[in-house]
Amino acid sequence: MTKSFDLILKGGTVANHDGIGRRDVGVVAGRIAALGDLSQADAGEVIDCTGLHVLPGVVDSQVHFREPGLTHKEDLETGSRAAVLGGVTAVFEMPNTNPLTTSEAALADKVARATGRMHCDFAFWVGGTRENARDAGELERLPGAAGIKVFMGASTGSLLIEDDEGVYEVLRHTRRRAAFHSEDEFRLRERLGERVENDPSSHPVWRDEVAALRCTDRLVRIARMARARIHVLHISTAEEIEFLEHHKDVATCEATPHHLTLTADDYATLGTLIQMNPPVRAPHHRDGVWRGVGNGVIDVLGSDHAPHTLEEKAKPYPASPSGMTGVQTLVPIMLDHVNAGRLSLERFVDLSSHGPNRIFGMARKGRIAAGYDADFTIVDMKRSETITNEQAGSRAGWTPYHGRTVTGWPVGTIVRGTRVMWEGEIVTPGQGKPVEFSEALAV
Repeated sequence: MTKSFDLILKGGTVANHDGIGRRDVGVVAGRIAALGDLSQADAGEVIDCTGLHVLPGVVDSQVHFREPGLTHKEDLETGSRAAVLGGVTAVFEMPNTNPLTTSEAALADKVARATGRMHCDFAFWVGGTRENARDAGELERLPGAAGIKVFMGASTGSLLIEDDEGVYEVLRHTRRRAAFHSEDEFRLRERLGERVENDPSSHPVWRDEVAALRCTDRLVRIARMARARIHVLHISTAEEIEFLEHHKDVATCEATPHHLTLTADDYATLGTLIQMNPPVRAPHHRDGVWRGVGNGVIDVLGSDHAPHTLEEKAKPYPASPSGMTGVQTLVPIMLDHVNAGRLSLERFVDLSSHGPNRIFGMARKGRIAAGYDADFTIVDMKRSETITNEQAGSRAGWTPYHGRTVTGWPVGTIVRGTRVMWEGEIVTPGQGKPVEFSEALAV
């Protein structure tokens, strides 16, 4: 009897947890139903993937889509448009919106805004504060919650928890893995005088490697006291890689494409466009983060997509805001590194799909396996393209990589069996749904 599928991806090279090889993939009702030779099967839709690589859907676990409150920079629709144009099938969005995402009601509002409107699937980090610390265990299990996110530096208002006691109070109530922006606020305040007017290259002098390492050291110690699991975002220093190698029992960590690609030398040409927290640093720090990728200390990639308008970025440093776009360029920038031999395609898949599945407990996402959501990032590993501002799906309309030519390009984004993006065009209206997590589903 001939098998029948809703969709067959035919003739592609599947890159997955069990290796890389040519296989067809069959999809039924939005889930993966079969892998192998499906040449004798029928399907409502067949996509010819000959010459292309089929990857598990890429997950970007750190984005700022600015809605509600700052939608002149970005919103959930435009941010997710940029995501799927770049091959990203799911995002975890951050809580520093207005109002802040620190309550059940604020989270529910975001989920309602996103459902059926975002082009990719989604989850939202809930900001950990002194006020909601006792409720962290309940907040992190709500529908659509990626977990608890704490800012130990680089934030204001109730989202900033700079002291050990405040962080401990949040962590002792968490059960899932909590995420942290790890820069020592006390040192940042002491060093404000290191900022040089109109000189963004002084940004990493002010927010130096000591501020990063000191905070990460404190954070690991607090996590051990609280018997909690932590995730350190956007590692930017060689010293943190060396330190975290000895604390993998409690700490996972993230690298960003910009910390793997740009260095302090680029301030001369890009200026405030690459002003970020934590900063883009000297070349030896970039090389140190690459060592973390190579030796397995880095667990996931995240873009830290944090758009501002060009007018805002044009303000003289330090009045200029920190943050750059990145969700749309994560895949092409990293595939270019794959083609340059800096990491294998298998390692990229581990960082962008299997890693988020493993450390965040995503249910049915992150692998090409029977029963999993049919999320796929389809790429042409041989295709060279030049990244331009004109391609940007983000409302911000710019990228720090404007004019950079890369090899390796996303040609298709499929979310739960639906072709959402193909050859640079959005082909299906937004149908995004909340990501589910195993620990939140458990009784």
